[in-house]
Amino acid sequence: MGIYLPVAEISVNLLVLLAMGGAVGFLSGLFGVGGGFLITPLLIFYNIPPAVAVATGANQVVASSFSSALSHFKRATIDVPLGLVLLAGGMAGSAIGVFIYGWLKARGQLDLAISLLYVVFLGVVGSLMLVESVQALWRKRAGRPPELRRGGQHNWIHKLPWKMRFRRSKLYVSILPVLGLGAAIGLLAGVMGVGGGFIMVPALIYLLKVPTNVVIGTSLFQITFVAIFTTIIQATTNQTVDIILGLLLMIGGVIGAQYGVKVGQRLQGEELRAMLAVLIIVVALRLAFNLFVTPDGIFTVID
Repeated sequence: MGIYLPVAEISVNLLVLLAMGGAVGFLSGLFGVGGGFLITPLLIFYNIPPAVAVATGANQVVASSFSSALSHFKRATIDVPLGLVLLAGGMAGSAIGVFIYGWLKARGQLDLAISLLYVVFLGVVGSLMLVESVQALWRKRAGRPPELRRGGQHNWIHKLPWKMRFRRSKLYVSILPVLGLGAAIGLLAGVMGVGGGFIMVPALIYLLKVPTNVVIGTSLFQITFVAIFTTIIQATTNQTVDIILGLLLMIGGVIGAQYGVKVGQRLQGEELRAMLAVLIIVVALRLAFNLFVTPDGIFTVID
């Protein structure tokens, strides 16, 4: 069943896009990530122009993240004050990211920059997460349950000024690293079309020591609003958001996210982290392969 995408200027299969959105939505609900780090590469693999894939990918993140966040809100696993501070930083970072996106696009370096950023970020984050989660599972099998957070455990972040109490996460920490993390995620959203959950989730767990059950919902809460802000800016500034493509992905994403949340509630924290790490590494390897493989056509003529 074919359909024409006006902005992407390409005909695609309707069912493939719905399935793609459903799969990413499922993973969004399961792992607490927006899914942008998956949907953007998938769209590029499906021959959607990278500029459109990035901008429209942020649009799809809105649906899957919002749907999943509602389910977590009902379960009281969202730290709203923490999410709002992350959001404040995310808005500023997103505006800067969209500016960088337009600058790279104007100079014809956008496609290469997107691929390189994905390979580097996904490869590093996925590898670190995989090592930690495997070690945690190994300790658990050995009869030593892993504890990501112990009472009274602090690091350099907890010594910074301007502290704020986040009761749901049981944190009393400076807002500076929280704002910085939010800004970094917003920057990635603007440049790469991602929600940033693949960095947000491990950062909240390992740096701020937020409990895993609260991390997923809070991450989705912040990602939802940053993705909305990013989509609006991309549409008004760069005109690269394909509404038809975004709508189809959103429909599939909303449906898939509900099932992802249900499955995620049955898995343990270290199991979720290990699965997410493997998924991130696979996507990074696939993108890295595309960077080195010889293309079918060496030259492309652009009117």
